Amino acid sequence: MSFGPIPIPQEHLAARRLAEALGLPAFDPGWVWLAGSGPGDPGLVTVLGAHAIAEAEVILYDALVNAAILKLARPKAELIYAGKRGGKASTKQSDISRTLVAYARKGARVLRLKGGDPFVFGRGGEEALTLARAGVPFRVVPGVTAGIGGLAYAGIPVTHRDTNHAVTFVTGHGADGNLPALDWTAVAKGSPTLVFYMALAHADEIAQKLIDAGRDTNEPAAIVSNATDGEQDVRVTTLARLSEEAKTVDAPAIFVIGENVRLREGLDWLGALNEGRVLKPDPLGRAKLRDVS
Repeated sequence: MSFGPIPIPQEHLAARRLAEALGLPAFDPGWVWLAGSGPGDPGLVTVLGAHAIAEAEVILYDALVNAAILKLARPKAELIYAGKRGGKASTKQSDISRTLVAYARKGARVLRLKGGDPFVFGRGGEEALTLARAGVPFRVVPGVTAGIGGLAYAGIPVTHRDTNHAVTFVTGHGADGNLPALDWTAVAKGSPTLVFYMALAHADEIAQKLIDAGRDTNEPAAIVSNATDGEQDVRVTTLARLSEEAKTVDAPAIFVIGENVRLREGLDWLGALNEGRVLKPDPLGRAKLRDVS
């Protein structure tokens, strides 16, 4: 298969004009771009990410990439599924890395397209280091990570000055499939808000470790599955009931623990839009909510 200049179809001219207007970098042959597509809603892909999709000749995409985004690809682009899903047959990481190097060495414009952000629990760093060792030039295109974008669509701000001035992001799934060996006392005490990725299978163990480390059993918690897409499901619960609730939720999902979960009663803008939910202007209680008048 040969690679080189390919005429830009009519439907891609607008994307090209936008790239030129913003002065976006050229996607040169022999380069690999590692890009995040966002948490699910195709509208959350960045302009630079959309530019990469439109210019790439080979796209290796993950399971959580919204298929609608791939419609931006060139008609002759080679699309290669390289997804990883727990409990299902998945592409080996070593095979993905070798494929990126092989196509780049053939002179292709290669895009590694991931859900969320490639450097937030996305193995983007591993792939970039492989490219560096192989002498393949690469660019990283950050994306909206689910721990921020997914919570925003659930009406839960990742930070709020009346609830938390720090947030901790944790993966609940190590390379061996087990819960990572963390200092759970430090995690529990490190910040008021904890956000967990890929942690459904270990929700019971996580909740118990946090409770043992001193977190309140009645502390608010929420699970957000299929974040930002049309099937988003939000379950509000407590730390004590987190493991029970997690058993009824399908992956992909994130969960958040902290007082700012209570803000959802006033900030669930998506529920107000789609379901007519009436939002509470004072979800924390007047004594805690700052007067902005």
